[in-house]
Amino acid sequence: MKGKIKYYLKKPKSEIIKDLIFWLAVSGSIIIAASSPFFVQRLLQKLSARQKKTYNAQSFRNAFYRLKREKYLNVQTSNHQIYISLTPEGRKKAGRFQINHLSIARPAKWDGKWRVIVFDVKHKQRIKREALRGFIKRLGFSQLQKSVWVHPYDCRPEVELLKEFFGFTTRELNFLLVDQIEDDERLQEVFKL
Repeated sequence: MKGKIKYYLKKPKSEIIKDLIFWLAVSGSIIIAASSPFFVQRLLQKLSARQKKTYNAQSFRNAFYRLKREKYLNVQTSNHQIYISLTPEGRKKAGRFQINHLSIARPAKWDGKWRVIVFDVKHKQRIKREALRGFIKRLGFSQLQKSVWVHPYDCRPEVELLKEFFGFTTRELNFLLVDQIEDDERLQEVFKL
């Protein structure tokens, strides 16, 4: 059989939506020449080339218009260009997708400082509290006391994302950068420092 067969990645619409929101969250916005009424197809081509993925055009179009209809996307036309960006609601949704891929990078050398999370979440919000505790454990924090967790590496952006995602105030969740923790040999052993 001569010629190339083009295979389309059959992903569920929810995966296409996640990819589209992720691309917009990373790039900030996408600009497309508005000389043609087929801008969604151009958007598909542009994003597919970036990710080296090919999507079913109809599924992608449906996902795009669904995001626009649900007010996650801001689409504006100006000077023969179409600007596509996330709305504040879209950025929140992007944060929800990003939260599942959080990780803390391990630098070549430890800077000798401890990152401490202290939280005090009311019993009424115990589900959120337990979910936060699960994320903190998954990120590799070590428990110092009941609601006090420690990590040796820079993780402020990850903690801020968790704080924003769960909607905690500074009274409920606080981030501390500490030079010393009394008797920190156990922690140094835990983190193999």
